[in-house]
Amino acid sequence: MFVVLGAAGKIGRATIGALRQHNVPVRAIVRNPSHAEEFRSLGCETEIADLRDAPALARATKGATAVQVICPTGFRADDASAEMESTIRSIVTALDQSRPQSILAISDYGAQLAAGTGITLTFHHLESQLKTIPAALTVLRSAEHMQNWNRLAGRAIETGVLPSLHHPVSKSFPTVSAGDVGLMAADLLLSGGGDALRLVHAEGPDRYSATDVARTLGEVADREIVARELPRQDWVPALVGGGISTSYAELVAAMFDAHNAGRIDAEHGVGEIRRGKTDLRAALSALIENREQT
Repeated sequence: MFVVLGAAGKIGRATIGALRQHNVPVRAIVRNPSHAEEFRSLGCETEIADLRDAPALARATKGATAVQVICPTGFRADDASAEMESTIRSIVTALDQSRPQSILAISDYGAQLAAGTGITLTFHHLESQLKTIPAALTVLRSAEHMQNWNRLAGRAIETGVLPSLHHPVSKSFPTVSAGDVGLMAADLLLSGGGDALRLVHAEGPDRYSATDVARTLGEVADREIVARELPRQDWVPALVGGGISTSYAELVAAMFDAHNAGRIDAEHGVGEIRRGKTDLRAALSALIENREQT
């Protein structure tokens, strides 16, 4: 039995879709009961459990052969770090009770660093805590998701300016489609956990700069768009204005400080890099199509 936590997210949905295409048994764990029928229609078992409820999570993962773990980010929490650390403790406590044979953890580029990475530090903690469970562990570290540009796409199309926290805007960075991460996760789950720690990095077919993002978005939207560095002092107010808490915004800003300093990347000489097939144009085209439909 393959159990997927956070099944209703982009990665979880892609993983489950791929697993069900192979006709393997899947149990989808969702927090919102309204999502359960979607996965039942795919032939999945479903369980309702909040990832912060360790007893419910232990029951939901009982009998699992393999569990895919993801720690949702507390983007509206008053203390984002504390909320995510609490979620990690709950997940680890539950898995230590249910004892699956293998665990696949969705992590982040830069998670190998123990300080100074903002939101990415959460994934360092996640990896460290999961290593304490007696199970084969595969860590799938994901580059920045292409879908994250959705937060700025509408404004860029309206104004012709794409504000960027990537400095300079000409610097290329690793990025990947969230759906491709889910497909990689499914492939790793199907290939078995093995006996040792396995580290895999996930990124797209190419690296891109914010300038590339602006140009491609402009081509898709049929208007000229240019990328401009958002001044550092404006990062947190802009992020809060986008609907996230000050606590979370400060963590994101610290992560981009590390990114711009060249610290957020695949861990050199460790593990392997897998590349998704979705390029930037395809991902941005899908974002714009979805915006037009809503």
